[in-house]
Amino acid sequence: MKTITAVAAITLAVGLSLSMAAEPGKHPGEKVDMKSLPEAVQKTIKEKAEGGTVVKVMREDDPDGKWNYEVVAKTNGKESKFEVDPNGNFVKQHE
Repeated sequence: MKTITAVAAITLAVGLSLSMAAEPGKHPGEKVDMKSLPEAVQKTIKEKAEGGTVVKVMREDDPDGKWNYEVVAKTNGKESKFEVDPNGNFVKQHE
């Protein structure tokens, strides 16, 4: 009986820890590969990078469960940062 209780407790603990790890906003800044992004997102990133090089793309999770892609691009030696939503819509330019 004690073994069944211990196994149930461990299973519950593992399940809770995994569900907490998947919570939006808890792991911001996950780097993503440009090729893995939806076509609309890639298109907007290329347009906003203005012919420059995309240095990195990060998935930024908000505490409310929404998320965007934060992009760092380099054009003519100058870096710019901007955000694109998962549907490929431009969100904002960072200063």
